[in-house]
Amino acid sequence: MLKKILIPLLIFSFLAEWCYSQNVSNDTKLRGIISEKGQAEVVIAGRNRLAIDRLTRIYSIRSVKEKSIHILLSPLTVERFIAEGYDYKIAESSDNKGVISSANLTEAMEWDSYPSYTQYDSIMRSLASSYPSLCMLDTIGTSINGRLVLVLKISDNCKVDENEPEVFYSSSIHGDETAGFILMLRLSEYLLKNYSLNTRVKNLVDNLEIWINPLANPDGTYRSSNFIISPVRFNANGYDLNRNFPDPEAQGVTRQKETIDMMSFLAEHRFALSANFHSGEEVVNYPWDRWSAEHADNNWFYMISRAWADTVHLHSRAGYMNYLDNGVTKGYDWYPIYGGRQDYVTYTLNGREITVELDNNFITPTSDLNNIWEYNYRSLLGYLENATYGIRGQVIDAFNSEPVPAKVFIEGHDIDNSHVYSDTLTGFFTRLLLPGSYDLTFTAEGYWDTTVSDITVIHRERTDLTVKMLPDLNPVDTTNPAKPLFYPNPGSILIKAILPEKIRGTVNIRLFNMTGKKVSDYETETWDRNPIKLDVGRLPAGIYFAVFTNKETKHLCSGRIVIIR
Repeated sequence: MLKKILIPLLIFSFLAEWCYSQNVSNDTKLRGIISEKGQAEVVIAGRNRLAIDRLTRIYSIRSVKEKSIHILLSPLTVERFIAEGYDYKIAESSDNKGVISSANLTEAMEWDSYPSYTQYDSIMRSLASSYPSLCMLDTIGTSINGRLVLVLKISDNCKVDENEPEVFYSSSIHGDETAGFILMLRLSEYLLKNYSLNTRVKNLVDNLEIWINPLANPDGTYRSSNFIISPVRFNANGYDLNRNFPDPEAQGVTRQKETIDMMSFLAEHRFALSANFHSGEEVVNYPWDRWSAEHADNNWFYMISRAWADTVHLHSRAGYMNYLDNGVTKGYDWYPIYGGRQDYVTYTLNGREITVELDNNFITPTSDLNNIWEYNYRSLLGYLENATYGIRGQVIDAFNSEPVPAKVFIEGHDIDNSHVYSDTLTGFFTRLLLPGSYDLTFTAEGYWDTTVSDITVIHRERTDLTVKMLPDLNPVDTTNPAKPLFYPNPGSILIKAILPEKIRGTVNIRLFNMTGKKVSDYETETWDRNPIKLDVGRLPAGIYFAVFTNKETKHLCSGRIVIIR
């Protein structure tokens, strides 16, 4: 009897020890791969929504298949993953099979090989210098290792900021997803070469300011040398940059330099429309990534995403870009991510961004680069054309026609920051909408709310609109005040002041804080009843006294303003 009991116990003990040794061996192998290659892909069985949500908050999920979760680990995350004791398999690495590096700049610009980083830099500079009236080279910032994050501006007056929608294409925020890198370079050349030859291209370049950033994560793509030899998803610090943006659902994130630079660039331009390009699947992904709720313009997002995929299907091999809903998905329906750029642009910056997965291969073999272009270039053009439709307008002051920075929204429709804003310097705005009739409401500090009703949006056409907003203090009714009249007061950025007639002319303006310290002293001129502007955007919140003195007569008046933040 004792013998019968001991045998199963010995077998169980042997199996347990064997499994433990296997796990230890697996962990050792995993560490070795990451030490050598900078990353490793592991696969966990299952597709439980709660499990996915927890994992995506900690690790970089690469994809979610029918019955498995694919996670990419970096030196930053591998030890925590091992410590948590998951049952996992290590996915085989495809390495760089089929990747050919360009021998020189001429070969690189044939677009069927991969340039070195030096050649890439030269290509960008060459495009700008070859088409100086259409193309300007700029930088978004630098990577951790000091590489330039380059961007081209393509427009008919590229050196001028025009009242045109700004649009943005960006690729390879994941350094080992390379199809979009070459696609963006080739698109840049295509737009420039065909400006005088193709009416569709000319319409885009004439009516938009097109910004193209082929490589958002140069340290990931060129991890180990000047050539693409061992690219990784992550930046030089081991962070997934497409999980690194501000997110109301994610806390305690260590913001990376590349992310901070990109955030500044995006905030400066406030793109009306944008897309970022990835690989690993073949599908067009639209917001939201982090919430199951639909965006207020969900149907519009589906329409433009559907148009991308459907156009691709007309020009591609059978089976290309047919994943999920025949090539289209809402991000959260696939799997949630937090800190992604798509949701940051769409939510925080009130923009409209999608994510396009171009290739099932993360590193596209050079033999397939021409196919990726042929399948997608018409969709690239068609997507940009969306920014030339919808409602385009300007918000101005009803009395002096100066630009007004206003919130533009549709009552009962807009939620989760789906509204837009007019530009602070020009008053210009773009609102992209499905065809239909809309009532737009405009609100701005110091102005009465204004609603324009029954604005018609027609499919693939543009509706132009000029909105004149009335100040909540009407200058016509205050021709000769006895003391300065301020509005809005309290104010946060600009406070306007209407001065008594005897003060008008060349006026000295001084601002004092509550301690009596002078914080501003300058001169301006005013000769009529229009208000002068006090730029208080850089002053701390608080109470201030403004003193206005006519330089010739020495007449003066003063009043109190309140600055809020």
